Amino acid sequence: MQGNLKEIDTRSILQLIEMGQRTGVLFVEIDRSDNGKKFHAGHALGSNASSTSCPQSWFLFFLNGQITYASNDGHLSALSDYLRHYRINVHLEDRQIAPLESSKIPEYDYIWVLLQQNIINPLQARTIIQNLISETLFDLLSLHDGHFIFKSYSTLTPLLSAWEITPLVAKITVQLQEWKQLYPFIQSPDRFPVLADMIQLQSSLPRNTLKKLQLWADGKTSLRQLSRYLNRSILTVAKAMYPYVQQGWVKFVSSVTNNDIVEAQNSKQELEVNCKSRVVCIDGEREIAEGIESTLRQQGYEAIALSDPVAALSQVFQLKPNLVICNSTMLPLDGYEICKMLRNSKTFQFLPIVLLVDAREHHSAMKAKIMGATDCLTTPFGNTELLKLVERYMNYSVIGDSDRGTTLVDPIQYGVKNNITESASP
Repeated sequence: MQGNLKEIDTRSILQLIEMGQRTGVLFVEIDRSDNGKKFHAGHALGSNASSTSCPQSWFLFFLNGQITYASNDGHLSALSDYLRHYRINVHLEDRQIAPLESSKIPEYDYIWVLLQQNIINPLQARTIIQNLISETLFDLLSLHDGHFIFKSYSTLTPLLSAWEITPLVAKITVQLQEWKQLYPFIQSPDRFPVLADMIQLQSSLPRNTLKKLQLWADGKTSLRQLSRYLNRSILTVAKAMYPYVQQGWVKFVSSVTNNDIVEAQNSKQELEVNCKSRVVCIDGEREIAEGIESTLRQQGYEAIALSDPVAALSQVFQLKPNLVICNSTMLPLDGYEICKMLRNSKTFQFLPIVLLVDAREHHSAMKAKIMGATDCLTTPFGNTELLKLVERYMNYSVIGDSDRGTTLVDPIQYGVKNNITESASP
């Protein structure tokens, strides 16, 4: 079976393989020469698919109509990226292996060698293979043109597992539908995110969110690689990046240039210099504000005490703190009003704001929530309570925690905590 994807699409080919319970290998290739005029790869590959002159290919192995293995060109780089998720630092190219008898796929051979040497366990191996399959299907199901050929092929042995085609195709199809909604801001998983507006990023995001974003958007790591490092789908990572790209704070480049790398390095240096753990304490009673300031400074925070609530409002815009602690009962401007005014500013929509409230005022917490406060600290309080709360919000990373009334949005950390394994790190 062979032909052109214009005549029969990938989904139909996979259905035929499944229905016929075929055993073999499907090879698909697109020609990226002539600026992509001959073949192109749709939204998933984007314009980057035609940026080079060499063809791009994929292959999938089947056993009785089920997928057993898949990959893009069979390069070892994909396997190395997935191993990085498990903190396994192995230079695959430097390792001498004896190819498996029935396999001519180096990537597959290496997976089994790593298994035999107890460098990875069977669950990790299955996860890596399933991710390679999903990644390959994500590309193939978005193709509009290309050549394919299916040939009978002996089963890959040893065989770790096999996956049904229909559920995988259904899952990837939904992902591709959501992917198209990110267009034109994000077009290709093979493009590289870079920081584009450090000033807005520093003034709008919590410090830890900015550091995490700077780590990933280094101009040297593609969206596809990020998904491998984090052991999550390309769509999940793209959706985490999307708000920043939409704002113009992050951009995607189709190839890494020296300028992009220099810009990323400069952004990192600027971040280290300017992004301090700055806390502004606003309290009409100077002694209380200065007491909080002194406690926090002893712990290494850059704390600033302000006792005039009216003047403090304008000073906050100049200081751009990482956290504001504000007394709810002040004259002529109380903490609730200050909180509401800050929330009305785009610059401080995501800023953690903690209101100091009197424990005797039973409705203070509800009122603080309505005004947009992130949290409350009841008075009187001790240094332990204060420091615990400040540490919490210096690393604050929850989305829409309605129980606390927060309005802080951190898509990158949200992705890591809710859709991306917490253990994932480069």
